[in-house]
Amino acid sequence: MVVTTELADELPAEAVEAVKARAAVLLLAFRHGNQLAFDSELDRLLAEHAEREVTTLLVWIAAEAVRKAYAPEVGDRVLRGLVRRAPADTSAVVIDEESVDAALLLESVADGDVGTVRALVASTPDTTYLLGGLLQAVAMMLPLLPEGEAEEIVAELRRRHSGRTASQVPEARYSCSS
Repeated sequence: MVVTTELADELPAEAVEAVKARAAVLLLAFRHGNQLAFDSELDRLLAEHAEREVTTLLVWIAAEAVRKAYAPEVGDRVLRGLVRRAPADTSAVVIDEESVDAALLLESVADGDVGTVRALVASTPDTTYLLGGLLQAVAMMLPLLPEGEAEEIVAELRRRHSGRTASQVPEARYSCSS
């Protein structure tokens, strides 16, 4: 029988899964360039003083990724190269607001051009700008819809999201007409 003892600063076993999820949120936000989600989660972690736990898990995840991707001697060279190239400020997600083209996204969706949509999303470091532009375009189009059309679209989206049939979805409560 193996007996384990918990160290004074060790994370309790029941909290490990929750911290893993938080570390994953931080990594996903960084990987996909979502500065707002990254900053929001980071602010929560700092407010709760969970830096040590999350940093430990992020390092563990990175070490596992390096171990699985590279032979030991190659992995060390890759890490040394990263250390040499590390920026002075690593808190910001790389973004390029100028490269975002929500109009091209709308045109490509309307034309059914899946390749262009995928290429545009893949080449946009911070998708929050792309989605923001798309949301702005939709907001600009709403007043042009015939009376009741926006409500029907909202009801259909709610039905699709909830998995319910149209008769089970409550009527839209907000008017989108101008």
